[in-house]
Amino acid sequence: MKEVVEIIAKALVDHPEDVVVDEKQEDRMTLIELHVASDDMGKVIGKQGRIAKAIRTVAKAAGTRENKKVKVDIN
Repeated sequence: MKEVVEIIAKALVDHPEDVVVDEKQEDRMTLIELHVASDDMGKVIGKQGRIAKAIRTVAKAAGTRENKKVKVDIN
């Protein structure tokens, strides 16, 4: 799941070298924290949050295959 979010984020931003993805495991939940450069934040969030919602949906779908809940935080 971490790799999926990282690939998508790096494809969207102007500074892919600044993309950092952290993954924290808990019992049945995975927290993925996405850090991007401040000028790339709008590209990751998108208009009315549509791109951010799509990233979260893809990560949740990947988590469903492993029977885990996934939460994506964008910083």
